[in-house]
Amino acid sequence: MPDVQSHAEDIHEQFADQMDITVGEVEERLDTLVNEYQVPIEEARRSVTSSYYDEADTDPEAVGDANEQREIGSINTAEEWIDITAKIVELWEPRSDSIAQVGLVGDETGRIKFTSWAKSDLPTLEEGLVYQLGNVVTDEYQGQFSVKLNRTTTIEEVDEEIEVGDNSTEVEGALVDIQSGSGLIKRCPKEDCTRVLQNGRCSEHGEVDGEFDLRVKGVLDNGNEVHEVIFNREMTEDFADITLDEAKERAMDALDTTVVADDISEMVLGRYYRIRGPELGRYVLADEFEQLGARTDSEEVLITARSL
Repeated sequence: MPDVQSHAEDIHEQFADQMDITVGEVEERLDTLVNEYQVPIEEARRSVTSSYYDEADTDPEAVGDANEQREIGSINTAEEWIDITAKIVELWEPRSDSIAQVGLVGDETGRIKFTSWAKSDLPTLEEGLVYQLGNVVTDEYQGQFSVKLNRTTTIEEVDEEIEVGDNSTEVEGALVDIQSGSGLIKRCPKEDCTRVLQNGRCSEHGEVDGEFDLRVKGVLDNGNEVHEVIFNREMTEDFADITLDEAKERAMDALDTTVVADDISEMVLGRYYRIRGPELGRYVLADEFEQLGARTDSEEVLITARSL
């Protein structure tokens, strides 16, 4: 494909001086994403470029791309290479030896999770200090965005104070729809990858033995506005009163994973909720929820009408 080939040549030109790669190798990666997994060419190019940035032990400015300085509240896309100035809001104990530090960073527009990998051998960040973090990559998991520090990340302490903002919002209404991709899902098990599998395949790593997860993607309607909300595993277990193990058991008994989303829908659709959390793209990520009322016959009619 000429279009794939031209993108491959551009990427090869970026990295040829830093890595031992050929145009054919780059083109093969792009071709797999574009023609086998139907990934749009620009998204495929970002994915392949990001993987080479992560593999290259070099400053990305040396290969010709200067990053955009971004506010945390504006981060709504994965696989972007950006610069941020942020305060270390909180640190917590890593759950894996592969992680050096994990916690929250923030600026005036909000806060976001960060991960610093042990293999990157970066300086230790201190809680309460402000840093200019150059060349971090954005990531997404269960609708929640984060930033990853890698071996090409630059860290410079900044002598300034930041009043960290709260990018949370509050919405309420009747839950009128449970969207596709809710219930029991599988994610890619590869390190640094949390993509949801489609027919057993990851758009980046191909066919893999996925790991089960739970989530709910829903629509709230208060009569005047419609809001899309997303619940991660922890919040889904609380919201739908089901654990991941119970969900797997139900799916195994029925030999069908879709029964989990059906069971969740039956329990929560039509009820009124107040949900609070950060806005992530078009979704509100549920950090807290409160049921405001039970479903009535009129709500059941509304739901039935919307589903037709």
